[in-house]
Amino acid sequence: MAIINFGGVDENVVTREEFPLDKAREVLKDETIAVLGYGVQGPGQALNLKDNGFNVIVGQRKGSKTWDKAVADGWEEGVNLFEIEEACQKGSILQYLLSDAGQIAVWPTVKKHLTAGKTLYFSHGFGLTYKSHTGIIPPEDVDVVLVAPKGSGTSLRRLFVAGKGLNSSYAIAQDATGKAKDKVVALGIGVGSGYLFETTFEKEVYSDLTGERGILMGALAGVMEAQYELLRSKGHSPSEAFNETVEELTESLIKLVAENGMDWMFANCSTTAQRGALDWKNKFKEAVQPVFGELYEEVASGREAAHVIAINSQDDYREKLEGELKELRESEMWQAGAQVRSLRPKA
Repeated sequence: MAIINFGGVDENVVTREEFPLDKAREVLKDETIAVLGYGVQGPGQALNLKDNGFNVIVGQRKGSKTWDKAVADGWEEGVNLFEIEEACQKGSILQYLLSDAGQIAVWPTVKKHLTAGKTLYFSHGFGLTYKSHTGIIPPEDVDVVLVAPKGSGTSLRRLFVAGKGLNSSYAIAQDATGKAKDKVVALGIGVGSGYLFETTFEKEVYSDLTGERGILMGALAGVMEAQYELLRSKGHSPSEAFNETVEELTESLIKLVAENGMDWMFANCSTTAQRGALDWKNKFKEAVQPVFGELYEEVASGREAAHVIAINSQDDYREKLEGELKELRESEMWQAGAQVRSLRPKA
C-alpha cells in the first residue's frame, strides 16, 4: 500500500504496480467468484474477471432479459451461468451486484448460503449501511468487503478493453478469515481498477448518494435545464441554447478538464470567459452549498434511503419511472439534444 498525498492530505492507495495481476490471481486461485446479478455492474466486473483469468460464474434469474444478455455475452448455462441460488451454493466469493431493491428481495436466499469462511462482496455500501431498512445483516463468520468502481459498469468494461482502468474505492466491514484485505485488493485489481483508495461502507454510500443526486446527475440535469430555459425565454433558438448549455460542455470542455484540471481550463480560455467564470463561480457555490448540506444530511440520516426503498418497492414503480423518463426524453431541450447528436460528423 502506498501513501499518496492528495491536495495536502495523505491517503492509502493500492496501485497495479505494487499489487500486480499475477499476485491477485495467486490470492484468489482457489476461489470461485459468483457474480450475482447481470444488470449495471455485473457484466463489466464478471467479464473483466473472466478475461483476467479468474474462476468466475454468473448467477441470474433464468428467463429474464439479463439472463439473455449473459448468454449473448458468452456465458454458458450449466457451465458458468446458473440460477442465483445455485451460484450461491457454488461460489466461495459472492459478488452481490443486484440492485439495492433486488438485494433486499434476494437476501434470504443469499444469507442461507453464506457458510463460514465465504466472502460477501458489495460494490455499493447501501445494503449494509442501511441494514435497519434493508435487513441485510451478514453472519459473523464471513468476510464482508466492498470494491466500488467510480463509474458505470459500461465504463469499467470499455476502459478495460482499451487497456485502461477505472479507479475504485475499497472497504472491509468484517475480516473473519484474516485474509479479507488481500482478497478485496485482489478483487479490485481483477475487476480492472486503475487504482484503489481506502474508504468505509458508510463513507462510500454517503459520498455516492450525494454525488448521484448532486453534481454527477441530479444537480447537473437541474442546472442544465435552468440555463437552457433561460436562454429560450430570452429568444435564443433551441440549437443555440442546447449547444451553449450541453454540447460544448460534454463534447469539449469537460474532456479538457478531465485531462488537465479546472485551473488549466481557466488559464486556456479567452480573458473574457476567464474573468467571468472566476467571478461567477463563487456566486454559484454560495447558492448551492445549502442545498448540498441538506442533501448530505438526508443521506447520512437514512431518510433518503428509506424514501428510495419505499418508492422502489411500489408495484407500479417501473411504470411511473418510464413516465418520468418519457417526460425528460420528450422535453424540448433533450429533443434538441437528439437532433444535435444526429448532426455530429461521423467518424
